[in-house]
Amino acid sequence: MVGDYSMRVIYNLNKYKPLRKKLRNESTEEEIILWAQLKNSQLGFKFRRQMSFGKYIVDFYCPSKKLVIEIDGSQHLQDNLDYDNKRTKYLNSLGLKVLRVWNNDICYNLAGVLEEVKHCLE
Repeated sequence: MVGDYSMRVIYNLNKYKPLRKKLRNESTEEEIILWAQLKNSQLGFKFRRQMSFGKYIVDFYCPSKKLVIEIDGSQHLQDNLDYDNKRTKYLNSLGLKVLRVWNNDICYNLAGVLEEVKHCLE
């Protein structure tokens, strides 16, 4: 029960609401493509877009499976590696599983990405 309470306290904080909305309105092409496959429970589970946990905003989140999907582009290579690792560690500490997907995989191997997502939902 304590874990459930802490999740309510730290997710989707009001101070990040404008930024979450801005990110949804300015989605990348890859986010739009993947969202088209995740929305409306097409994979059998509900997903949310641009949900925040503490100070971090994730691209997609499946509450029932505690699965975070992050879409990474070239900016996530060296420059943000430490930040991404810290972020993933924080999300893992909340009991969330993080699946990182490359932009190129969404563009050129969407079926493979969806298979990986389905595997994580099992």
